[in-house]
Amino acid sequence: MADADWLAHAALEVRAERGFPPLAVAVVDVTGEPIVLRRDDGGMPMTSRIAVAKARTALLALKSSGQIDLPGGIVDGIQHLYGGDFVPWAGGVLVTDGEVILGAAGASGGHALEDEAAVQTAVERWQENRSSGG
Repeated sequence: MADADWLAHAALEVRAERGFPPLAVAVVDVTGEPIVLRRDDGGMPMTSRIAVAKARTALLALKSSGQIDLPGGIVDGIQHLYGGDFVPWAGGVLVTDGEVILGAAGASGGHALEDEAAVQTAVERWQENRSSGG
């Protein structure tokens, strides 16, 4: 829980540092269940659900949601299978410890590339903090 909270706060700090619009940030465990969900003041309510869906998408594909390149018909079918929780747009990244996948983080509210930059940078900072014993 503490690591998930750390990741969410770090992503929102990145958002503030870079001047991105208000974001929602979700951290999910390896089963895709939300552990932490935070939304900036002024963020649209729908961004919370999209952030969770982007994180789940990264888990389903075992790679960042922005790296998914599938035809629309296949995306539609996968979205149907997963109740709409498949969003092949940048903004969902895996949270790993070495080669072990611990979960994923997702963001929504800015441009998709801003969403991804916020969570990717947060994961990188978390990994650096862990390896330095912080």
